[in-house]
Amino acid sequence: MPTQYIPILIFAVLAAAVPGVTLLLFKAIRPDSRAVGAKLKPYECGVPAESDSRGRYSVRFYIIAILFVIFDVETIFLFPWAVLFSTREPNFRLAPLFGLASMFVFLGILVIGYVWLYRKGALEWV
Repeated sequence: MPTQYIPILIFAVLAAAVPGVTLLLFKAIRPDSRAVGAKLKPYECGVPAESDSRGRYSVRFYIIAILFVIFDVETIFLFPWAVLFSTREPNFRLAPLFGLASMFVFLGILVIGYVWLYRKGALEWV
């Protein structure tokens, strides 16, 4: 085994050992649970639970969540553009017109995606 891989092996062993060691340590120091009856029920402000907590969610909830993540990640790509657009370094500075045009093309694609989703009805909750 080449010596360059020894640090990687040590890191992998430590990464695998940390969760196991912490679970064993906290199991040893936690107090024993002696709760019975009503103490084991979920807290509902004194009102009995109406239904099971594992109810089904509408598929629309997941669609909205995925669309939020997708469009949120796409807007993160504006930050490197802003840094390159505003840097004072002459070698890394974007030409102002090219930088502005590239940002508008990117935002235009993003808006087209929103319009397409709106027309498909993916953003309606009903």
